[in-house]
Amino acid sequence: MRYLTAGESHGPALCAIIEGLPANLFLDTEKVNGDLARRQQGYGRGGRMKIEKDCVEVFSGLRFGRTLGSPLALRIVNRDFDNWRGKMDPVGTCPSDLEAVTRPRPGHADLTGALKFNLADVRDVLERASARETATRVAVGAVAKALLAVFGIQVYSQVAAVGEIAAKALPAQELVSRYGEIEASALRCGDKEAEVAMMAAIDEAKAAGDSLGGIFEVAVLGLPPGLGSYTHWEKKLDGRLAAALMSIQAIKGVEVGGGFALAALPGSVVHDQIAFQEGRGYFRLTNRAGGIEGGMTNGEPVVLRAAMKPIPTLYKPLKSVEMADHLPFEAAVERSDVCAVPAAAVVGEAVVAWEIALALREKFGGDSLEEMQANLTNYLKLLAGR
Repeated sequence: MRYLTAGESHGPALCAIIEGLPANLFLDTEKVNGDLARRQQGYGRGGRMKIEKDCVEVFSGLRFGRTLGSPLALRIVNRDFDNWRGKMDPVGTCPSDLEAVTRPRPGHADLTGALKFNLADVRDVLERASARETATRVAVGAVAKALLAVFGIQVYSQVAAVGEIAAKALPAQELVSRYGEIEASALRCGDKEAEVAMMAAIDEAKAAGDSLGGIFEVAVLGLPPGLGSYTHWEKKLDGRLAAALMSIQAIKGVEVGGGFALAALPGSVVHDQIAFQEGRGYFRLTNRAGGIEGGMTNGEPVVLRAAMKPIPTLYKPLKSVEMADHLPFEAAVERSDVCAVPAAAVVGEAVVAWEIALALREKFGGDSLEEMQANLTNYLKLLAGR
């Protein structure tokens, strides 16, 4: 499977094409829209979320709600394009009075992108580099979740920290049992006491014209052992998942399982001991490895964390340099969020779901969903005899 996205933040629409889905997978577009709505929520979001109400349109690859095995084409219309047509119209002549953006913002792709592509107007960079692009990846991830759900695989997320305030850790199984509570939370956090402190910190940052980052966690349950591979570096699932999470705008670090904390502990404490039980098969007594050993799922929940830097667009701008004359200036201000960690968690779910679905397709193949299911059933029978 593979996918490609296109579109600018204030352009007419965002698009995605997905190739390699099995035929006969039922896709509920309302569930896709549900994930798109989740991405737009969260305490600390900016004014753009009051304008957009993201909904997916399907243009090919689906008939009466079922995949055909051909490419699936999706589109999400940008409502705000009507307000930006004079600056972002894909066709026609550039207006003579159009003011170019020449004040790159620290922490963005603005300056480096303009230098790389030899662009005089930074808007040519920031429109595509914008995190608005993640709406398409959430839609793609929702399609991947539909495939995973057929096989009993579920993807969850939660906010683990905002700024310096950390929530109490929740084991994967407890995360599932409390997920309704987490979904209803303004910050997608299961620790109510920490959430109150997080919201106060966001309010304080907003009043100061500043922004806050944080950490989110993604957990995947119901996985069979053996997805991914140890045989080649690019097939290692933990490497692929880390790359997927790092590809999300503003993510600066990824942990699997116990992550960096394991480096300070002795091996006798770190490694997950193996046990066997009739009817259950092999399992681990703990899950510090985060469900992945040797680049492969081991049957335990896959647990990942990602660190998001503060949003770099500040209402109290940082110092920059005017590209036209190289004189110092305060960076240009675009409408922005104060904190987008809850939204990033939903995007994290999406990119993780895609990589897991891709590994599932690689392992069990099949042109149709039924063939894929039969292959998994035979594999599990084989494992039961070991």
